[in-house]
Amino acid sequence: MDQSRRLFLGTAALGAGTLMATGAQALEHDHGNPGDGGFGRQSVSLPPGAKVAYHDPQDVGAMPDFRFSLDGNRPKVTSGGWAKEATVHQFPISKGIAGVHMFLEPGASRELHWHAIAAEWAYVIDGRCQTVVLDPSGASEINNYEPGDLWYFPKGHGHSIQTIGDKPCHFILSFDNGAFSEHGTFSITDWIDVTPKDMLALDFGLPKEAFDAFPKGEAYIQAGPVVPISDALDAPWPKESTHKFRLLKDPRAVREFDGGTFRLATVDEWPIQKTMSGGVMTIRPGQMRKLHWNVNANEWHYYLKGRGQVALFGSGGRGKVAEFKPGDVAYVPMGFGHAIKNIGDEDLEIVQTWDNGKFEEIDLDTWIKSSPRYLLSNNFSGVPGETVTKLKQG
Repeated sequence: MDQSRRLFLGTAALGAGTLMATGAQALEHDHGNPGDGGFGRQSVSLPPGAKVAYHDPQDVGAMPDFRFSLDGNRPKVTSGGWAKEATVHQFPISKGIAGVHMFLEPGASRELHWHAIAAEWAYVIDGRCQTVVLDPSGASEINNYEPGDLWYFPKGHGHSIQTIGDKPCHFILSFDNGAFSEHGTFSITDWIDVTPKDMLALDFGLPKEAFDAFPKGEAYIQAGPVVPISDALDAPWPKESTHKFRLLKDPRAVREFDGGTFRLATVDEWPIQKTMSGGVMTIRPGQMRKLHWNVNANEWHYYLKGRGQVALFGSGGRGKVAEFKPGDVAYVPMGFGHAIKNIGDEDLEIVQTWDNGKFEEIDLDTWIKSSPRYLLSNNFSGVPGETVTKLKQG
């Protein structure tokens, strides 16, 4: 175990209530008597207290688990494929974002449906598919997708997904509400099944008996004949706010950083995506996305390839480290400090989303470099001056 991780875990243990002798000593000198220091304009100095503050575990909540095996979860399986989900119900920390891994066999379709409480963001892992989306104006758009493409459907917009070509298609879905469940969407077959047939007949101009042949329940993912790619013609609408984004082919998405690459789409590059941002990060072996925090968004990861380690800082002396493998998801609450390291011998690939169309983040080293030397020397009392100099130089 390296020195930095040992220190991080030691801090976490202290925050969890495992007090060392220094912690017990700090407890005796960390708080004064009620009213010490005076009131209002009559405030006065107090004798020096502890050199470091003691964090009482009762003052903050326990550091939550932030890792969950999405692909280890039980799938919902119907005739044309399956879906696995990670919501706040299975993964309690993930209050802002839910996620799904969906797999469609050739010819299968995720039936016409909508979501009442969440927008949908998607990254295509493999295969090809076509989406059809209808917005409240009555305008519809048809788009074809291949690996590396994204789609985004605003909350409440009707849509469907169908595999095209002769190989399966699977993709990661992310939703801007942790309580959203893919197993509770508003599906068209389900609606027709529970609606009185005389109402259906009046709405569609068909005899009531015609609806005897409709599915008795929710089809969800329905098997069907293979749709040749040549027959699946798309019809994108001539708007800037198209539902499709070519993440791996659009130069606007490129973000480079020390240790890897990032392909990211925010509302600036993709105007329709008003409530979410997302992309794919690749970190080289032994490298990391350095310590930072998100100012205005929660962060969600799905691990595609490799082995990763995330160190999470939750304030109040709380820290936790977890390791991730393909199929796992991570959730980083807004404002929590974190870093991501590749601990494997191949590239680490992560699908990442945020529940803000234009999320903001701050790197710890940038903050340190921009701070006056005398402030840093004060903050890090006892640290040699040459070390402070190196911190500022990076």
